[in-house]
Amino acid sequence: MSLLEVVAVLLAGTAAGTINTVVGSGSLVSFPTLLTLGFSPVVANVSNTVGLVPGSVSGAVGYRRELDGQWDRLVRLGAAAVLGGLTGGVLLLTLDEAVFEAVVPVLIVLGCILVVAQPRLSAWMRRRREGEAPRHRGSWAVWLGVFATSVYGGYFGAAQGVLFMAVLGLGLDDALQRLNASKNVLAAIVNGVAAVLFSLAADVNWSAAAVLAVGATIGGQIGAGVGRRLPDWALRTFVVVVGIAAVTQFVFGEG
Repeated sequence: MSLLEVVAVLLAGTAAGTINTVVGSGSLVSFPTLLTLGFSPVVANVSNTVGLVPGSVSGAVGYRRELDGQWDRLVRLGAAAVLGGLTGGVLLLTLDEAVFEAVVPVLIVLGCILVVAQPRLSAWMRRRREGEAPRHRGSWAVWLGVFATSVYGGYFGAAQGVLFMAVLGLGLDDALQRLNASKNVLAAIVNGVAAVLFSLAADVNWSAAAVLAVGATIGGQIGAGVGRRLPDWALRTFVVVVGIAAVTQFVFGEG
C-alpha cells in the first residue's frame, strides 16, 4: 500500500474501533474503505475482521469497570459467541454472499426496533416475571439470540453491536452501560474466533489488517472514553442512528 492508502486505512480503523466500542457497525467505515482501495469483497471482509479484533479487545478493556460481576454470565454467553462466530465464518467461506446479505437489512431494522422498544418491553417482561428472581445470567432464549447474532457477526459483522444490544437489553435485567460492556466482550470473541478461522483458511491481506489493527486499538480506547459517559437515552439514540446508517449502506451502497 502507498503512504496515502496506509493513512486512509489507519483513519478508517480508528473510526471503526471507536464506533464498535460505543455500539457497533464500525465495519461500515472500514469495509467500504478497503473496497475503495481495490480489495475484492471477500478479501476486504476477512482482512477487516482480522484487523478489527484488537480494537474489540481494546474497547472491552476500556469498559472493564462495567464488567465487574459479569464474568459468570459472560462465560455462558461467550460459549454461544464462539460457536456462532465459527459458524458464521464457515458460512462466509462456503456460501454465496448474496444469500445471507439479503436478510441483513431486515435483521438490522429489527434490532433498531427492539432497542427503541426495549424500555417498554423490559418493563412488561418484569411485570410478567414479578416475584421471580432478576435475570442476570440470561435465559436460553438470550443464549440463542447471542448465538444467532454471533453467526451474523462471524459472516459479516456490520451492526452486530446493534443486535447484541437488543438481545441483551430484552433478556437481562441490568444497566445499559453494563450491557454495552458485555456487548464489547462478546463482539471481541466473535471477531476473534472468526479471525483465527480466516487466518487459516482465507486470503487475508496482512498489511491492511495490521494497519487496521493499530487504528482500531486507538479507536477502542477513544470509544470507551466517549461511550461510558453517555446517558442511556443518548446511547440508545446512537444505536438507532448507526443502525439506520447500516441499513442505508446495505440497501443503497455498493458493499
